[in-house]
Amino acid sequence: MKNVITLDDKSLGEVLNVCDLKVRIPKKPKDKKDILSSNKKKADQKWTRTELPEGLNEETASKFRDFINQEFDRKINGVWFMNNGVPTYITGEHYYYLNWCKLDIGYPEYRDRDRRFFVFWEACKKDPNCFGMVMVKHRREGASYKGASMLLHEITSRYNSHGGIISKTGVDAKSLFTDKLVYMFRHLPFFFQPIIDGSDNPKSTLSFRAPGQKITKNFKKIVKSEALNSKIDWRNTKDNSYDSVKLIRYLCDEAGKWVDASVEKNWEVVRSCLTLGDRIIGKCFMPSTVNELELSGGENFKNIWFDSSIEERDANSRTRSGLYSYFTPAYDGYEGFIDEYGMSVIDTPDKRQAKYISKKVGAKEFLQNIRDSYSGNTTKLAEEKRQRPFTIDEAFRSDSRHSPFDVERIYQQMDYNEAAEGLTVKGNFMWKGGSEDTTVSWVPDRRGKWLMSWIPPEERRNNKRSDRRGLSPGNEMEMVAGCDPYDHDTTTDGRRSDAAAYVYKKLSMLDDFSCQFVCEYIARPPKADIFYEDMIKMCVFYGCPILVENNKIGIIKYFERRGYFNYLMDRPESTHTDSSRKQKTKGLPSTGAAVLNAQTEAVATYVYDYIGMGPNGEMGRCYFNRLLDDWSRFDINDRTKHDATVASSLALLAAQKHIKEKKVKILDISFIKKYNNRGIVSKRI
Repeated sequence: MKNVITLDDKSLGEVLNVCDLKVRIPKKPKDKKDILSSNKKKADQKWTRTELPEGLNEETASKFRDFINQEFDRKINGVWFMNNGVPTYITGEHYYYLNWCKLDIGYPEYRDRDRRFFVFWEACKKDPNCFGMVMVKHRREGASYKGASMLLHEITSRYNSHGGIISKTGVDAKSLFTDKLVYMFRHLPFFFQPIIDGSDNPKSTLSFRAPGQKITKNFKKIVKSEALNSKIDWRNTKDNSYDSVKLIRYLCDEAGKWVDASVEKNWEVVRSCLTLGDRIIGKCFMPSTVNELELSGGENFKNIWFDSSIEERDANSRTRSGLYSYFTPAYDGYEGFIDEYGMSVIDTPDKRQAKYISKKVGAKEFLQNIRDSYSGNTTKLAEEKRQRPFTIDEAFRSDSRHSPFDVERIYQQMDYNEAAEGLTVKGNFMWKGGSEDTTVSWVPDRRGKWLMSWIPPEERRNNKRSDRRGLSPGNEMEMVAGCDPYDHDTTTDGRRSDAAAYVYKKLSMLDDFSCQFVCEYIARPPKADIFYEDMIKMCVFYGCPILVENNKIGIIKYFERRGYFNYLMDRPESTHTDSSRKQKTKGLPSTGAAVLNAQTEAVATYVYDYIGMGPNGEMGRCYFNRLLDDWSRFDINDRTKHDATVASSLALLAAQKHIKEKKVKILDISFIKKYNNRGIVSKRI
């Protein structure tokens, strides 16, 4: 099976799909004695922590060699246990966390949600093309404790290894280190504790540099061993924290809440710390809830997340960030809705579950009731969804306080789109046979630059006119496009805003797909000319003119040079001032009160008329959630971050232009005799 990560090459078991990552777990043991709790009746089969044998200490360790070897084996290879009649595998790190990592409230309880998490993490460790995982979590999910246990598991087992911690602030990183990681370490059994160098309650570094006691694999005796020469520490939150440091593990906690530094810039620094040449030698765990996207951390974390899609890889089989994205809905494993076997009670509980959790509803309905209580308060509702998201889009849902548009309608549409399937398809536009200026074809491709919700019928594709003025779009009566372009291949600040473009289907009484955005382009090719050519292909395929912002003249010059100047629209009448009306220019300027007001009004009107639930319960048909999200976050005082909103507003303004149809002379045929041919005999009318 392709694209499957195998946890144990010697024992090939079933393949699990965890957040789109296919993972083959070890094969179930044939001997029931190797499966914990298999000797119990079904109802009593559940996770039970293995206690230290009475009398086990450093002096008596040799008498308990079988137990200690057992725990080392489980720590590395994991275990199987029976859970309500189901053989269940947990990884070595999960076992270590459950059985030996004490939290402030005691030892962790088994959660099936955590089982999947640790399987995913183990796969990240095994994959030579993966730098680790970035996790969008909900509040109080315990990710920091898991991260601390993962550091201890690795660094206390390896020579010459370094584990690093950073959080949203230096204070938070220190607290995670002292209150969680060091606390865990002090409560580990002695055979999992290397001798430390210094205090057993350090404030900044847990150092394993002193010669330590080590139990040999075959357990003949306790012998003195060379020092591990390993350590775990924390650093202040800076762009360059851990620069030039060789790291084996990196815990980047609350990455979506950074304020004083850029988590994106820091990750680019740390990424090189986890490599040796082209080989990945260390792994990162980056969990976080999501801060408001208008704040520093939220947007930067979002960029890392969407650069971590398992489905989108480069020629080296790595994601753009190098990480793998991981998300589970808030109702999966929500505290208070876990049955006695650690399974999530998501929907209506059965009798046994209802009795155990003392509730008549599942976690999903419970959380939905909270959401319903915020009906009408979009700010509180958005925050509730960010903190306890059902979908990844909800996690990155922005604060709507700045948006001039009807955010309630926008969120309704986004929720509808997320629940539906098959509304859009990704792909690319390609010149036929690779030859420019022929016809353009649509090629579905999950890695494509375009997102499409409607494709014209065959006879309306590539529709164009040719006359003495050159080529002109043939479908300008029914379709237009808007584009927010860019001119430069790179930017001075190293940040590259995307180009955005939308095709809009104009109002038609004869077409069900009218008043609808049908195609989206949000991308930034490495060369501006590639983007310009993309726009030509899009316009040729749809046979539509395009309205662009003309402060960036590169696209205008390119269209003219390529012979597609007539595809560029003039400035819309609604945006003119007395002085601008005299100017004959293609496109629309990006500044001026008249322009800004016209763009904002166009989107606001469209949202009110066509987005969200209508008066008869019908739902709008804008299926591009990136556009909807951009509308919800739009700040009229800072348009530069909202390429999608600008492009869509240009398309709407372009649709307002009245295009004169060619008059057709109607012949007077009143003199022609007319007959009714019904019945046997024709009768003159």
